[in-house]
Amino acid sequence: MTYRLRTFVSVKNGIEIRECVTLAELAACVDLQREVFALPEIEISPVRHFVVTKNAGGSALGAFSDGELVGFVLSVPAFLRGEKAFYSHMTAVRPEFQSFGIGARLKWAQRKGALAENIKVIKWTFEPVKARNAFFNLEKLGAIVTQYQENFYGTDYAASVDQKIGLASDRLFAEWHLESEKVRELAERRSFTEKVEPTARIAIPADWTKLVRSDAKKALDEQHRVRSEFQSAFAAGLVGRGFVRDEAAPHFLLFKN
Repeated sequence: MTYRLRTFVSVKNGIEIRECVTLAELAACVDLQREVFALPEIEISPVRHFVVTKNAGGSALGAFSDGELVGFVLSVPAFLRGEKAFYSHMTAVRPEFQSFGIGARLKWAQRKGALAENIKVIKWTFEPVKARNAFFNLEKLGAIVTQYQENFYGTDYAASVDQKIGLASDRLFAEWHLESEKVRELAERRSFTEKVEPTARIAIPADWTKLVRSDAKKALDEQHRVRSEFQSAFAAGLVGRGFVRDEAAPHFLLFKN
């Protein structure tokens, strides 16, 4: 059984999307994640991780501007419910190249490569309290959420500059069903509208980063509320399939499965 992504090249608006294949290109991925995520050095995935992933059948797809790496997405071979899948471990775009659709192009290229290998699902995690990521994952890509993991990476005691409040690293698991109706429509740049009304809504803070900095106690309370509402919704069999990016009250839309 092979998981090898086929190498392909896509060029648009001066940005080339192709697989990172050399050690230098994989090392550039390491440097880029250091710049984008600002993680402690011990948390940075090294070149060896990228090399092993590539040789295990995964891939790092890179976005290049004039030959310089400005973004990448890492696909790790996985199994999901007994079927081969990809775990999308990281997607990163250099700050000055963000908001130009490069992240979306990387994800759609990831989908194309996965389908070429008969892989139908890609999974990853994201922070449930950040509206921009939620909108991108559910509305721009068409992913769904059915699982909430409490404190996935461990407690972050440095989440606030002034107060070490101990925010848990809660995560939602996104599942990208690559041949679902919504994903197919979005892949063709067509709009998609749910045929039924949502069963429930889960609101999140309008600006999570600002809230953490201005009122650490309220941020912690909001994290606990969001966690409780998602856990209750998933226990009831609901599925998150939409997100409303309202400036005042952004919220997830949950539906009966």
